[in-house]
Amino acid sequence: MRPTPIITGLLLAALPVVFLGLLLWLSGDWRWVEGWIFGIWWVSFFAAMLLWLRSRDPALLAERFRMPGTGGESRSDLAIFIGIKVCGLALIVVPPLDVRFGWTPRLPLWSEVCGGILLLAGSFPFFRAFTDNTFASPLVRIQTERGQHVIDTGIYGFVRHPMYLGASLVFIGGALLLGSISGLLLALAMAGVLVVRIFGEEKLLARDLEGYKEYLQKVRYRLLPYVW
Repeated sequence: MRPTPIITGLLLAALPVVFLGLLLWLSGDWRWVEGWIFGIWWVSFFAAMLLWLRSRDPALLAERFRMPGTGGESRSDLAIFIGIKVCGLALIVVPPLDVRFGWTPRLPLWSEVCGGILLLAGSFPFFRAFTDNTFASPLVRIQTERGQHVIDTGIYGFVRHPMYLGASLVFIGGALLLGSISGLLLALAMAGVLVVRIFGEEKLLARDLEGYKEYLQKVRYRLLPYVW
């Protein structure tokens, strides 16, 4: 399902109000600087990604909006996908509540600055994964109806899973920026889930996608260049 221009417009119009409003309302402080920074970044990044996909790769946009369970993915991956979505929602809700009620001590300013740097750093591989790979589905499946083939150029020539790299940096950087230890623990857990997902994803692709075994030999690093 590809969002219509009306739906796209409504999403873009509602994003600043809903996301920023929810973040700041949950924190109980409309002058929460870190919340404003994170909220403006998230809204801007999502809007840029949505507009780019709609104008440059509508087929990938439709794939990104595919309903879970309709692409032939395994039950285990569907469970992982749902878990990621639930944890993602928790990452939006928990840090501002942590700030409001003081569940954990606030992180120091230097760690918030580091978080902002990680957030920006993660934006690059995250976005490049979309621009370089038209098959970057949120579901682990073989897209036979789209003629899926191995992508080994661009950022995929450096690491096999640049979207997971970018997402992990964004999760962790966002939690640090917001100064929330509970949010940081959630972000680390989400990064761990993505690492677990990599093994199942590569097993499926090596078995069912022509040329992927050769790609595994060509690009050695799964997530971190020169590390793993």
